[in-house]
Amino acid sequence: MLKNASWIIVCRIIQSLLAFVVGLVTARYLGPANYGLINYAAAIVAFAAPIMKMGLDSILVNELVNNSEKEGEILGTAITINVISAFISFIGVCTFVQIATGNSKDTLIVCMLYGSSLFSQALEMIIYWYQAKLLSKYMSIVSVISYAIVSAYKIFLLANEKNIRWFAVSQALDYLIIAVTLLILYRKLGGQKLRFSFLTGTQMLSKSKYFIISSMMVSIFAQTDKIMLTAIMNEVETGLYSAAATCSGVASFVFAAILDSARPYIFERKKYEDGSYEDGMQSLYCIIFYLALFQSIFMTMFGGLIVAVLFGNAYSEAVSILEVITWTSIFSYFGAVRNIWLLAEQKQKLILPINISGAVANVILNALMIPKYGAMGAAIASLITQAFTNIL
Repeated sequence: MLKNASWIIVCRIIQSLLAFVVGLVTARYLGPANYGLINYAAAIVAFAAPIMKMGLDSILVNELVNNSEKEGEILGTAITINVISAFISFIGVCTFVQIATGNSKDTLIVCMLYGSSLFSQALEMIIYWYQAKLLSKYMSIVSVISYAIVSAYKIFLLANEKNIRWFAVSQALDYLIIAVTLLILYRKLGGQKLRFSFLTGTQMLSKSKYFIISSMMVSIFAQTDKIMLTAIMNEVETGLYSAAATCSGVASFVFAAILDSARPYIFERKKYEDGSYEDGMQSLYCIIFYLALFQSIFMTMFGGLIVAVLFGNAYSEAVSILEVITWTSIFSYFGAVRNIWLLAEQKQKLILPINISGAVANVILNALMIPKYGAMGAAIASLITQAFTNIL
């Protein structure tokens, strides 16, 4: 597991360094308003992504580990279902934005371009085969190469002073390069021929249905803040909030690498009764807690410097927001570990009421706090929601 995680961590460090440089220049170039618009589009698409994925992303690793002889059928079926749902989700995104923004042509176009990434994400379901096989080095290397290409594309846009619409395409480009490359490597590494099975699809959807609504609920309390900030306040408040959230998540690649590597290990250990499963869960909780605690303390102490370096003086108001929102990481990552345990224990039914309660709490808190406190209100609402959902 550690070897697998090391590949992910090293490659994501490289990605983070690229993101540090390119993100610094891009955010300054766009300014808080346009940066807020891009993040508004990202929030709308992130809200639609769980519908597109149909909860299959939550069960695919477990399905591949337990049914390796049918991996081609499982993957082919999952990708086919997701491509179809991506088309439906894209139509939904366009319709929602048109109704919500009225005659704002630029907002609609930016959201449409950003929303095209849903099709690329559908193909990217292939990454779960690499996770199940503990072949994350291939996935990590491809991700770094893809991110380097997308970073070069953004630098080109900056050098030629292109407008925000060109930046909205970069998300879809990133996912597409990764998906196509990993699909080609999949066959070269001995993966089975992809094929669709209606029966397999029905069986997987019967298991994943518990994650569809729960994932939507997660998106509500993860993205509602940006959507409501734009609707109630303006894009500038959304830009400041997004800058703080970006700083808070600057080390998220470390947590993602640990969780992605631990997931198949935990599922595999569950088959045995030698205590390794329980030890693995306990170790995972401890690692996540202490890393998240260190990150939150660090961000609280050096938030001003981090915001100034990453985003510049135009985003100085984001510092106080960062000092609040950084503490949500402890609770949100606890929830991610809990979900691994629930799936291993076949208790996925419990995820739905937990996430519904969190989504309802988040909407209510945002509605109460954003009108009075703006972006700071959204940060407080997010912190309370994460603590309520993942601890209480």
